[in-house]
Amino acid sequence: MFGEHELKTQFIKIADKKIHLLEDKGGVVRYRRDEVEKIIKSNGEKLKILPSPAVGYGVRLLMVKFREPVVVPPQESLGGFVEAPVEIDVKVGELSIDHFIVGREKYALYGTLEAGIICRYHVSPFYAEEPESLGVAELIVSNPSSDWKSLEKIIIPVKGSSMYYTKERAYYPLIIVTLKNHVPEVNNTGKPPKEGLNAVGDRLPLPDFLMRW
Repeated sequence: MFGEHELKTQFIKIADKKIHLLEDKGGVVRYRRDEVEKIIKSNGEKLKILPSPAVGYGVRLLMVKFREPVVVPPQESLGGFVEAPVEIDVKVGELSIDHFIVGREKYALYGTLEAGIICRYHVSPFYAEEPESLGVAELIVSNPSSDWKSLEKIIIPVKGSSMYYTKERAYYPLIIVTLKNHVPEVNNTGKPPKEGLNAVGDRLPLPDFLMRW
């Protein structure tokens, strides 16, 4: 699925979408996906299918609501995983020839009606071990305070985020949540959540986000 594919006749299935490549005369390959069709002149370059952050119509934040709130004792931390939506970018060389969303697309308002922000939205259990879903984010929830803390959701900065992948799964960078002063602070570190992953984009952190609501 993710990674490089020969420009030859084949079907490539990605979640609920299917890409059809069809070789034609003169070294031409027809690319089809739903209503999208492109004609590619083959020169030995491979087609690249890469994960992309779930920014939808241009949002910069992803809200993941935990199916069950997470409770962390004072001076301790909890590591785990959540499912996270991703988008798909299809490239030849460095040219993007197609970009699409897989699965159901949802949005939510974070904050007040007057000052809130529209986010991509997803509900996920909090997993102790990596789930077998298309998109995954690893979290470290740290509580440096002297009080017990509860967390019901996380707001992840995703616009401009690097991504990581294996053949079957896409990963957001490691996300660190610090629970302090009643305002959780979220850090998209830009770092791979584990070794051996392929990278898309610069491995740079994004500005920390303060969850005021």
